[in-house]
Amino acid sequence: MTENVVLDSTPLNALDRCDRCGAQAYVRAVMANGFELLFCGHHAKKYQEGLSNVASRIQDETNRITEESAAR
Repeated sequence: MTENVVLDSTPLNALDRCDRCGAQAYVRAVMANGFELLFCGHHAKKYQEGLSNVASRIQDETNRITEESAAR
């Protein structure tokens, strides 16, 4: 038997893309049914109010945008 391990909060990476525009995702919204939506910083901000009303969990890594810019 194989055992699958699911991390509670897997960090988003460059392969995770915004469901709205395809840019790199920095926010993951998890719905009550387990469905996930990924958003770039722009679209996460645009839909923030609606997401906070329906998502059971929001993983926000938008702070990485400024950290990555500062590292350059």
